[in-house]
Amino acid sequence: MHLILTTKKIKNIMGLFSFIKNAGAKVFGIGKTTEETNVDKAAALVKSIEKYGFGVRDLNIELDGDVAKVWGEVDAQETKEKVVLAIGNTEGVASVDDKMTVVEQKAEAQFYTVVSGDSLSKIAKQYYGDPMKYPVIFEANKPMLQDVDLIYPGQVLRIPNLD
Repeated sequence: MHLILTTKKIKNIMGLFSFIKNAGAKVFGIGKTTEETNVDKAAALVKSIEKYGFGVRDLNIELDGDVAKVWGEVDAQETKEKVVLAIGNTEGVASVDDKMTVVEQKAEAQFYTVVSGDSLSKIAKQYYGDPMKYPVIFEANKPMLQDVDLIYPGQVLRIPNLD
C-alpha cells in the first residue's frame, strides 16, 4: 500500500459508535437457512454503502461478530457520518469502529437514537426549538431516510448543527 501526500488537508477523526444490534435494515438477507460468514456480511455492507453513492474511496469493511470496522476516505464530514449510520443502522451491527479519513473536516453532527413515539418534528423541537425544522433532519439522513414518517425505535439519526 502506497500513501501519497497532497496539499489537501486530511483529518482522521476516529471513534466507536454504538447502535442497537437488533434494530435496523436487514442487509444480510431474510430467511437464510445457513449461517453467513463475516466476510459475506462485510461484502453485503460494502454493497449496501456503494448503492447509496457516497463516493467512499478505498472502502473496506470488516466484521468481528457484531462490530463493524470501516476504512476509507471521504470528502466531507457529512458523508463520513452517513456511512457510519448506514452501517450501524443495519440489523446485527451493534457498533461501528470508524477509521475513515475526511478531506474537509467540519463540525460533527450529533447522533440521536429514535424512541417509541418520536417523529422528526418532535426531534426537531428538542434539538432546534422548532418542530418545523424537521426537513433539516430529514435531508441530513438521506438517502437512508426516504419518507419523513418512516423512522423506527432504535434507529440512529444525524442531527446537524444549524449554520
